[in-house]
Amino acid sequence: MKPLLAAIACATALALSSGAAAQTYPSRPITMIVPLAPGGSTDVIARIMAEGMRTALNQTIVVENTTGAGGTIGVGRLARATPDGYTFGIGQWGTNVANGAVHNLQYDLLKDFEPIALIATQPFLIVARKSMPANNLTELIAWLKSNAGKASQGNSGIGTPSHVGGIFFQNAIGVRYTMVPYRSAGQSMQDLVAGNIDMQLDTPAVSLPQLHNGNIRAYAVTAKRRLTTAPEIPTTDEAGLPGFYFSFWHAFWAPKGTPKDIVARLNDAVVRSLTDPGIRQKLIGASQDIFPPEQLTPEALGAFQKAEIDTWWPIIKAAGIKAE
Repeated sequence: MKPLLAAIACATALALSSGAAAQTYPSRPITMIVPLAPGGSTDVIARIMAEGMRTALNQTIVVENTTGAGGTIGVGRLARATPDGYTFGIGQWGTNVANGAVHNLQYDLLKDFEPIALIATQPFLIVARKSMPANNLTELIAWLKSNAGKASQGNSGIGTPSHVGGIFFQNAIGVRYTMVPYRSAGQSMQDLVAGNIDMQLDTPAVSLPQLHNGNIRAYAVTAKRRLTTAPEIPTTDEAGLPGFYFSFWHAFWAPKGTPKDIVARLNDAVVRSLTDPGIRQKLIGASQDIFPPEQLTPEALGAFQKAEIDTWWPIIKAAGIKAE
């Protein structure tokens, strides 16, 4: 009987300890892992959200860019992190959906993480170097077809949204040309501005500052409606490539085994940030569509991610997209 009583006492002590820890959480700085390099939309969104979550949690949030292999290194670091709530990470369609079909991962995208919350979604812009002679999307497509042997399109790495979106664009227009992978969207944009590559599909967060500064040209937004932040850019339907839509989203996860009450605290911080007028305006200014309240629960993210995997993995595998 004594061993049983001792086991009960131990379990009770652990439970009380866990409860006390949750009540005092967070008592020290929290690390937010960003699996992609500075300058891309994932990094931009992470820093906007870190600002809001610092206020909501009354604690410092350190943004840590852990880059490489299309985001797999950073997501892998999150999978191995201590599940105590002091490390969580931002991810997106590429790092937490497509990578499972493109890379041989050392972790399971659904089983090795605790969903926290969805954040926002966004379309791409079809953009090109400033010196591109095409004046509209129809002319750009014609130029790509006539220059397929030398044309180039930048992307953020094998299997990233900009890479997969670029392959779908090639399929849609029926032409193949050189795809040039970079370590980040920021790096590919630098080369586009320099005129070292011809075009790319990239997010408004990365493209619009360069567009507004006159450094690149924009031809279409890959969505059914125009951007409120750049209403002069036509949709693909309007520009001559009807039905070509491509968007991707961002969300937060914690390591598997993070206590549910701590996940709830982090979720609450996300929700409070997304209702903060200043944070919302910054996200909207980056052309983000914020998910509605009913989609901001951990359970909603888990179901959403699984549905995305079920939808996209067969498509990506059929396209033969695989990390080299």
